[in-house]
Amino acid sequence: MKFLKIHLYIIAGLLLVSACKPDIKTPKPTAGNANFSRFIAVGNSLTAGYSNGGLYLQGQLNSYPSIMAKQMQSVGGGAFNQPLFSTSQANGSGYLQITGFTNGSPVISPVTTDLAIRGIEAVPGFGNVTLYTKYTGDIENYGVPGIKLEQITYAPLGNLNGYFERLLPGSFPNNTTTYLAFITAKPFTFFSNWLGNNDALLYATSGGAGDVLTDVNVFAELDNLLINTLTAGGAKGVVATIPDVTSIPYFTTITVGQILAGVQAQNPAAKALYINALVSGSTYAPRVATANDLIVLTFPTSMIGTPVVTPYGSYPYGLTPLTPIDNQYVLDANEVALVKEHVASYNATIKSVAEAKGLAIFDAYTFLENVNTYGYYGDGLGLTSKFVTGGLFSLDGVHLTPRGYSIVANQFIDAINAKYGSNIPEANIADYGTLPFP
Repeated sequence: MKFLKIHLYIIAGLLLVSACKPDIKTPKPTAGNANFSRFIAVGNSLTAGYSNGGLYLQGQLNSYPSIMAKQMQSVGGGAFNQPLFSTSQANGSGYLQITGFTNGSPVISPVTTDLAIRGIEAVPGFGNVTLYTKYTGDIENYGVPGIKLEQITYAPLGNLNGYFERLLPGSFPNNTTTYLAFITAKPFTFFSNWLGNNDALLYATSGGAGDVLTDVNVFAELDNLLINTLTAGGAKGVVATIPDVTSIPYFTTITVGQILAGVQAQNPAAKALYINALVSGSTYAPRVATANDLIVLTFPTSMIGTPVVTPYGSYPYGLTPLTPIDNQYVLDANEVALVKEHVASYNATIKSVAEAKGLAIFDAYTFLENVNTYGYYGDGLGLTSKFVTGGLFSLDGVHLTPRGYSIVANQFIDAINAKYGSNIPEANIADYGTLPFP
């Protein structure tokens, strides 16, 4: 009897503990007041899944819109077709990979096999245009590497941008379909938009020498046109602001201080680096480089100190006012200020236009600034903006790794959930990789 009583007390205690246990309920996925049955993604290389300096199948499969679409399937999301390269031409445009290490530094080499290049055409007054194998299937991911917001109504674009030409039914040099007409040709219920990066980025990455910043008034006019067109049929959507393009690894990996220290290790008499810097307007002049001048990732540092013939004799490259580092290798302090001013204006436009239409906003500028300052922690993983080792950026120093794209996808999803009362589950970033090492 005593034995039975003890067991009854134990059972009662267990029932009491069970009754006190908190009832944790996970909200069920729901679309809220949005319709995700046909979700389209509007944007540039980031939207397309460009990574490691190229567009290729593996990058496309890990684009942030495809990750978003996969998560949307639990709340009524439909098919999400991307203009994927075939498996036999999986390397697409070609890309960069780490093939080894020398003295602890990665050896980065281009992949040149199994490409999807069908030809190269010379356009007078423009340059060469690389043409890729045509894609003829359905499309929901309209990401076009290289496109600016400034170009969405430019009819000749399909003959000047090989990535866009690849998607069009016509062929070079007879395309006249604008990007805006192309993306809105079929009805859709929801959209994401991340256009505008290249309106600042292409100027910045050329060191201010090979492109121009889009006029802020032109940007505002076209952003209004784009959003008005995308919402004309009642579709809801999410837009993203433009990151500070001067804070990406493309501009923060090689510094003036590092180069000068390397020179001084061989020649202690060297006092400074010289650059050809913007004074005002279109006037440039040589001056001493400072920490506020940004050296591009692609600068061949081996050029420093090599003899350059001038009208006054032979002088070492980069080490005298007569032989400054060329414009295309440096985004100088005045150019940095111009880029920041334009990005701030672009973002003010993006936010005001989106707010007027009641759209969700992913503030990519603030998010990536925070990541750059503090790093990112989620799903038990930590990432930073550091080149190669950070895990967020790919080998081109501009675009993201698959894990980086999954983080961005989750930020878009969070913005959508907050705005439309939906509950789209986030992706697990641990399911997506970073840079592959040999």
